[in-house]
Amino acid sequence: MATVELRFSALPEHVRTARLVAAAVARRAGVDESVLDEVRLAVGEACSRAVGLHQRGGIGGAVRVALTDQEKRFLIEVEDEAGLDAVPAAGAAEGGEADEDTLGLAVITGLVEDLEVTNGASGGVIRMSWPVSVASVAV
Repeated sequence: MATVELRFSALPEHVRTARLVAAAVARRAGVDESVLDEVRLAVGEACSRAVGLHQRGGIGGAVRVALTDQEKRFLIEVEDEAGLDAVPAAGAAEGGEADEDTLGLAVITGLVEDLEVTNGASGGVIRMSWPVSVASVAV
C-alpha cells in the first residue's frame, strides 16, 4: 500500500496542482481511464471546498491530500483544518456560502460512489475511493 501525500497552503491556485497529481497517481494505481476525469473533478471540488473553508474561517493551516493505492481500491482523503465554525449552516444567508458548500458536496456525491464526509472540531475530511482494475494490480 503506497501513499502519496500533498500539503498546500489554502489558496485557490494550488487546487489545479492537486487535481493533476491525483489524476497522475490514480492512473499509476490502476484506476480505469474512463474514471480519471471523475477523480480529477472530485479532487478539485473537495480541495476547493477545503480552501473556501480555510479562507472563510481565517485559518492559515494547510490542506492535506493523501492518495493511497490499496489492494483493490484507490483512496483519496482531502483534509482541512477549518473546524466546525467554518462550515456554513444550511440556508445561511451570508453570500450563499451554504449553497456553495452544498453544491460542491452534491457534485462530489455525483462523481464518487464510495464517499464519506466528516467534520469535527479540528477540521474535516472527505474520503473518496474508486476501484482499481485487477489487471493493473497484477502487473
